[in-house]
Amino acid sequence: MTTILLIRHAVNDFVKTGKLAGRMAGVHLNDEGLAQAEALGRRLARAPLRRIYSSPIERTMETAAAIAKHHPTLSVQAHLEITEVEYGDWQGKAINELQRRKMWGVVQEYPSRARFPKGETMRGVQARIVNAIEALVRQHPEEMIALVFHADLIKMALAHYLGMHLDVFQRIVISPASISTLHLGHSRPFIIGMNDIAHLLELKKARPDEDAARSAS
Repeated sequence: MTTILLIRHAVNDFVKTGKLAGRMAGVHLNDEGLAQAEALGRRLARAPLRRIYSSPIERTMETAAAIAKHHPTLSVQAHLEITEVEYGDWQGKAINELQRRKMWGVVQEYPSRARFPKGETMRGVQARIVNAIEALVRQHPEEMIALVFHADLIKMALAHYLGMHLDVFQRIVISPASISTLHLGHSRPFIIGMNDIAHLLELKKARPDEDAARSAS
């Protein structure tokens, strides 16, 4: 049975712009995101990883590099099939503007019918990520591999293996720098854990002390 760690990238500052990043270049982890990635790397330092795959976008590659730092025999391999959704004309647009479009409601309520202008369909995205995972399972029988990529794709993959319809995949919560664990063998899938952020708790505990230090300085 193959163990697949589905890992979301850590946080970045682009979300503060209120725009949809998509596959835009130049979106890097911020200081908090780098700390999250370091904590993630420490969490997986003793995991028996055989390969680390990443979406080729900067924020995912940077998160994956923090994991690879603890596995000197491994390098991060960019994998195009686990990259972010192709949002087409929506990429880089203000979210408050997109929310006024009819297609926004379709994306939120009936994603199985959604197609982004000059971009992918949501059904196509789910098929892409599931096909990628299945291909990697065939390449890595009885091994543990890590995939570092994006929230919606992780949700779609989990929805598929949970037997959920795509239209309700947004009920799943996937936090930055979280780990979800999937076991795949010759028969039924097993979801071992979802949205595990135990390794980030130490960062949350440290933050009040940092805030107090800033206010005192």
